[in-house]
Amino acid sequence: MKLFVYHTPELTPKDKVPDCAIAIDVLRATTTIATALNAGAEAVQAFSDLDKLMQVSQQWSADKRLRAGERGGNKVSGCDLGNSPLDCTPEVVQGRRLFISTTNGTRALQCVENAPVVLAAALVNRQAAVQYLLAQQPETTWLVGSGWEGSFSLEDTVCAGAIAHSLLEQSRYSLDELVGNDEVVDAIALYSQWQDKLLEMFHHASHGKRLLRLKGHEDLKYCAQTDILEVLPIQKEPGVLVKN
Repeated sequence: MKLFVYHTPELTPKDKVPDCAIAIDVLRATTTIATALNAGAEAVQAFSDLDKLMQVSQQWSADKRLRAGERGGNKVSGCDLGNSPLDCTPEVVQGRRLFISTTNGTRALQCVENAPVVLAAALVNRQAAVQYLLAQQPETTWLVGSGWEGSFSLEDTVCAGAIAHSLLEQSRYSLDELVGNDEVVDAIALYSQWQDKLLEMFHHASHGKRLLRLKGHEDLKYCAQTDILEVLPIQKEPGVLVKN
């Protein structure tokens, strides 16, 4: 098994498809997707385009859909929810499909949607992703961070490092056997430095600061937790994620 870390969707190879792709947007899309499915959502359907989200979701009855839209950290007008995982309670999402479009995370999912296996991971369900990789042993796995509008983000890379770090701890792979590109070593080093103070790291991250300005401290606290959910979102058709 070889791991490859890409800090943003734009950095992924355009002429290759991995056996398994893991989209990561810790703040907040993949955290929200995992939380919604854990709370009983029927599925989560991701869109990079808001107009398409509105068009497709219109085909569902109002009591079976929820529209979640976020741009620049703020809720989009006309949507039921923004992109806070704290809004995805069982009372709100149970039995409904969440139609979601965010600034960064849904672009990462779209970038890898043609891979045979597409997963969504965050710190909250890190161990679920690790267990999947250990059980299935895909030959090549891409860990694709969402970044922020095309640039590197600390929180997505630290999550990729958390996954790689756990794989090393829980398998017989050596670092050389597991590492597919230099970014994997970089991500592991970042996680090793900050693993006991992830919330503090989020306060240093540019998007963490953005969310703090938007009164998102509780979101940061939730997203900084590790291994609190056992659910692993997996793509069943392009853009549609269900509970694995």
